[in-house]
Amino acid sequence: MNMRIDAQSHDTTQHINPNLSQNIEYCKEMMGNSNDLMIRPFQCLHKWPAVLLYIDGLVDVQILNQAILESLLQRRELPDFSADDEHLIYLQNDVLAASEVLLIEDMDDVLNAMIAGFAILLIEGSVHGLKIGAAGWEDRSVGEPISQTVVRGPMEGFNENLRTNTAMIRRKIRDSRLWIEEREIGQITKTRVAVLYLKDTVNNDVVEELRKRLDQIDIDGILEGGYIEEFVQDETRTIFPTVYNSERPDSVAAALLEGRVAIIVDGTPFVLLVPALFVHFFQSPEDYYQRADISSLIRMIRYLAFFIALLAPSFYIAISTFHQEMLPTNLLISLAAQREGVPFPAFIEALLMELTYEILREAGIRIPKTVGQAVSIVGTLVIGQAAVDAGVVSAAMVIIVSITAISSYVIPENGLSISVRILRFVLMMLAAAFGFYGILIVLLITVTHLCTLRSFGVPYMSPFAPFIQSDLKDTLFRVPWPNMRTRPQSTKSPNINRQPPKKKKQQR
Repeated sequence: MNMRIDAQSHDTTQHINPNLSQNIEYCKEMMGNSNDLMIRPFQCLHKWPAVLLYIDGLVDVQILNQAILESLLQRRELPDFSADDEHLIYLQNDVLAASEVLLIEDMDDVLNAMIAGFAILLIEGSVHGLKIGAAGWEDRSVGEPISQTVVRGPMEGFNENLRTNTAMIRRKIRDSRLWIEEREIGQITKTRVAVLYLKDTVNNDVVEELRKRLDQIDIDGILEGGYIEEFVQDETRTIFPTVYNSERPDSVAAALLEGRVAIIVDGTPFVLLVPALFVHFFQSPEDYYQRADISSLIRMIRYLAFFIALLAPSFYIAISTFHQEMLPTNLLISLAAQREGVPFPAFIEALLMELTYEILREAGIRIPKTVGQAVSIVGTLVIGQAAVDAGVVSAAMVIIVSITAISSYVIPENGLSISVRILRFVLMMLAAAFGFYGILIVLLITVTHLCTLRSFGVPYMSPFAPFIQSDLKDTLFRVPWPNMRTRPQSTKSPNINRQPPKKKKQQR
């Protein structure tokens, strides 16, 4: 067979052979005689022996029949071809009706193109071939987001097709400055990864750093965006997410307009966004569709729920174990009466209930939907009431764990909710050992840790640390849209204005 050796890299490259049968045998051998490798021999333009190679299930049959085979099987008068492979250029420019037709010369390109959904045309006697765009496979239709639902706003979410996802963002941002860069990552999976940003709005240093981190990824396969997230995040030794993810096109479009960068991985409906700040995980798309006063109230409730989910069990443990004098006498007597028959200290009681809740939570995710509701009812009502009646836990502890569980669902982003669940157990242990002093120690260490985190060079706790007064308009509360005239300074966007500056009123 025809071989070529690159003297610099010493890589052996298999060229397309003029012998058509040898090319077919090579493809069969390299793909293990897989049944989905389709081989369609025919007479190209009734003149040259040719073969069409493609993977069944990865091509659109309608494109294959109408734009490719129908064009190649017709009779026509042919010009004289003097140069080698000039007939391929004629087919590429004047015969094939497909939108993408490219010349190829290596058998590795033939195999990779077929796996990507291309049809390959090889002609007897030619050392080149044509790869013809014919991709088409079954996709999940665009549906409603599952994890980020809203009452008011768009009800469409991403699916697993990269091109569908980029098109949905294009529909939101109809501007030529929306640039998309694609690359393949994964030596075996060759997963397509797209980087999206708004030219002249994004900080070029962030884009360059992201390109560098993506190019350094050397792994055999990428199956979901979580792979990319662990490779590109600034800090791995933290329980807090420093890369935001969303399955909503409107959220991604809004982030791009702020000067952030989106990463879309083919095969997953979740899009990554960088840089990500702590305050981003409390923001919901619905905040920007409601009036500013309503949005601000709901956002403050989220922050309150965050602290309840984080501190409620540890506060109960600390008060009931070390600081009973802080409770009113009537409430203290009531709690003491409830705990009179409980054989465990408050920490063990809380630990048992929290572990039971975590097990029920995981079971609710994994269990079939048809019986999921029944399991949740059994877990919340029957087990809780039975535990109180049996004297294993007190009624107050059931209330504490219940309000904690409900509050954790108020946090819009699941990544931060998981961080709260982990930190809650640490706070419970320190509260059982040192009371409020233990809680204070954990909180100080946590705040210090948060202030040291970076997301692509941007301080994680911006705009609180460092303090940026102009960025406070969209943190604990949201000011009305007419007053949100500038983009966040934390993104360091070269185009800071999103609205024209207010004109000063002329004094009469």
